[in-house]
Amino acid sequence: MNWYLDVLKKYAVFTGRARRQEFWMFALFNVIAALVLFAVDMALGTYPLLYGIYALAVLLPGLGVTVRRLHDTGRSGWWILIDLIPFVGAVILIVFLATEGDQHQNAHGPNPKAAPAH
Repeated sequence: MNWYLDVLKKYAVFTGRARRQEFWMFALFNVIAALVLFAVDMALGTYPLLYGIYALAVLLPGLGVTVRRLHDTGRSGWWILIDLIPFVGAVILIVFLATEGDQHQNAHGPNPKAAPAH
């Protein structure tokens, strides 16, 4: 749950790098929350009220963590637009998001996986 909250705290941060775990844990909790809100909305007969509000609320944090995840792999955040290509774009983006990040500092900052130096 902390991974989800950490992404929300970086509400519109599009700089830096995000680990795979940070991205995928946010994605998991996001899907679970969306499904629960969808079910509640359908049960109450208010669809898409709650679901729509939630989707708008997590739009910027979701884009931000995706861009930071792409930065971790050494790619520009603009690669998110590849998702606009039907079918193939989504597969390519998922491969990029699942790829291990650069082991060393890249143009977007230090490796977030590395332990902080004391």
